[in-house]
This record gives sequence, structure tokens and C-alpha cells, in this order.
Amino acid sequence: MTMNIRAFVRTAPVAALALAAGCDLKVTNPGPIQAVFLDNPAALTAIVNGAGRDLAEGLNWTSYTSAAVTREVLPSGSTAAFGISVRQQLGILSPDDGNEWWNLSQRARWTAESGVKRVKEVLGAGATNSATLAQGLIWVGYSNRHLAENFCDAVIDGGPKQPNTVYLDRAEAAFTEAITVASAANNATLRDVATAGRASVRLLRGNLAGAAADAGLITNNAFVYRMPYFVNTVDQYNRIYWASANQPYRAHTVWGTFYENYRRTTRDPRVAYDSSLTVRFGDAAVTSLGGQVRWYFQTKYPVRESSINLSSGWEMRLIEAEALLVGGDVSGAMAKLNLRRTALNLPLWTASNAADAWTALKRERGIELWLEGRRMGDFRRWAALNRPGEQENMTGRNLCFPIPLSELETNPNLR
Repeated sequence: MTMNIRAFVRTAPVAALALAAGCDLKVTNPGPIQAVFLDNPAALTAIVNGAGRDLAEGLNWTSYTSAAVTREVLPSGSTAAFGISVRQQLGILSPDDGNEWWNLSQRARWTAESGVKRVKEVLGAGATNSATLAQGLIWVGYSNRHLAENFCDAVIDGGPKQPNTVYLDRAEAAFTEAITVASAANNATLRDVATAGRASVRLLRGNLAGAAADAGLITNNAFVYRMPYFVNTVDQYNRIYWASANQPYRAHTVWGTFYENYRRTTRDPRVAYDSSLTVRFGDAAVTSLGGQVRWYFQTKYPVRESSINLSSGWEMRLIEAEALLVGGDVSGAMAKLNLRRTALNLPLWTASNAADAWTALKRERGIELWLEGRRMGDFRRWAALNRPGEQENMTGRNLCFPIPLSELETNPNLR
């Protein structure tokens, strides 16, 4: 099952100009749309779709930069437009590095939460079984999960700094309510989306039993819920694709990453890239990589409008595997872990002990969720819980985006 949201295009007021001899050429701009006009049931779908569009923009920025920090890709000689800065390549995320990541991701959360509030106010009792409300709550859940996985601290609407687990609290509450509303609306599709979202959040919160229970309800391995992108404007392109689309940018490469050699030896389609062009780059961005790199461009996202997974059935199997592994069931975890590999006719992971199983889980999750903006959150929680097993060395690298200077300097609660 593939789910996509409809694009929400913000339109500016248009004034008509009549051109005739002796006519008045004065143009009157009616101004912004008044908020009261949004209190119309017919406007609610657009409001909810707008929340999804905002999340797409936030995900676009964080998924690309976090991929550089966690070495899912490396810079290929571009530090300018759509490039990877020298500091980002070294794993440094600084408050003075700009505010796009923060502003876009926070806007997505605010738009979704405000939209849900408006839907409830407009529909009243009718909201309890509204698919529109369920979809809005789903965007609340995913936008807060996105913030929890990628940002160091929580700040809600100009308030004080809080632990980033606040985002997880909000995400689980939203997904839980979405399940209830979607069920009342007899919308099995949205119910399953909310259930899969909640499974991922419960995993992040350490509620392994709850996460596995939710994941077990998504029995269809082909289930996938995606964030779409569009060709309307550059802001709506898939940023990972566009930054290495050859025309005009060759900003990142798979060369030198774990995924390069893994793909060569297994041909795993989940980490596809093209190495046919013998192009080399060298500049300040790649000094620490030896001065020159080969341009091997990712092909997981082959076009500007390529979508990014938010949840999938195969992710649910990995959640079940992790829960089993924490419970000490190594053989059960490996069986779940290898289901996807069996389906793709790939070599299976083997483990003689728990440490081997954890290494396999960490690798498989990195492969399945490659370039989806999920890796920093995984590395942080595994480190916090002292999980065994080998993984890429993230020592000295920032695994979350800090509060930017723009927020620190304007929010009185942070001074």
C-alpha cells in the first residue's frame, strides 16, 4: 500500500487589471486571507495538507545534512549551493550554521498542531470520526517524531528549553488519538499509518513491548507510507536527489561509505548508486578524505519528485527484531531480521551471540532506512542505552541539530 498526500500550494491574491482607453489603472490588493475564512469545513483539507507540505520541507533539509554527519553520504567537492560544508562533513552541527533545519521543522510541528486544533473547533462533535482530523493528527505525530530524532532539545512555541523526549510524548499522544479517530471513521488505511508511526515512537521511548505490539498489527510487509515531493519549485524537489543530480549539482557521493562496498558485494537494491562515471573532485570539503573523491551518485531517489519513506512494513519487522533482541531472544530476532533479506535473495545475517546480532540489527536498520533522516536518532539511543555490537564510529560527531542562534537570541526563555 502506497500513500501520498496531495500537494498544498499557497496562492497569493490576484487582482484583475482592465486595460482600456481612459480606464483607472489603480490596483487594489485584497490583502492576506482572514483567519475567519479558514473556519469553513471546505478549507480544512487544505489546512491539513499544508501541514504535510511543511513537514516535507523540514525533512528535506534534515535528511540531507544528517546523512552527511552519519556518513550515509560524503561530500564530493561542493561547499556552496546544496553542498556539504566542511564542518558538517566533520560531523559538526553548530548553532551558527543557519536556522533552516530548525525553522522548517518547528513550523511543520506548529502548522500540524494548529491545524488539528482548528479542525476540532470547526467540526465540533463531528471531529471524532473525521478522516481529516485523523490525517492532521498523523502529521502532528510525524512532525514531532522528526524533531525528536534529529534535534537535541525541545522548545515549544517560544517556551523554555526542555528534553527532546517532549517531542516523543506529543508524537505518541497524536498517533494514539489518530488511531481512535481513524477507527471511528472506518478508515483502515489511516489507522494503520498511525499504528506504524506509534510503533516507531514507542521504540524511541524504550517501550519495547508496546512498540512490538503495534508493529505486529502491520502484517503487510509491503505497507509503506511516503512523503511525496514535486517538481513545482526547487523547494519541493527531493533535496538529496537534486544535490547530486549532475545538472547542475554533484554535491555528494556514496564513495568511501560503508554502503559503497556493501552494495558492491551484495547488489542490495536498497542502497543503490551509480559508479559508472569516473569523475573526481577535490576541494576544502574533502580535505579530510584525502583531497579527492570519486562521484558515485545515489539512485535510491532517481528523480526530483522521489518520495521518502515515513513508515514501512519492513521497518515494523526491524522493530520486532529489536524488541526480541532486548529480551534476549537472539534466534527470534535474527529470524525477523532476515525476512527482508530472504525476500530480496540476499545473504543472510548470522550471529553466534548477542553482540553479533546487535551488529546485524544496526547494519540492517541503516540499510533499510538509508537516506530517510532516521540515522542520528538511532545512533543516539543506542549509545544512551549502551547497546553492544559494532557500528560506524561516530565519536566526536554531533548527532543532533542544536537550537540555532536565531532562537537563542530572540526567545527570552533561552537567554
